[in-house]
Amino acid sequence: MAVPKKRVSRQRKRKRRTHYKASKATLATCSQTGDPKLRHRVCPTSGVYRGKVVFEVAEE
Repeated sequence: MAVPKKRVSRQRKRKRRTHYKASKATLATCSQTGDPKLRHRVCPTSGVYRGKVVFEVAEE
């Protein structure tokens, strides 16, 4: 069984992990309002998803 002979230093460990980064979220435009929204999710300003009203937005 392979076992490391020496402990991996913090610097070496952090160098290896430099490429694990979160990617920027892809935004789409709402078909009703034109506002940016996350893809595959209900638009928070209009309440519409794929052309159907999911919930009613309260008017202020």
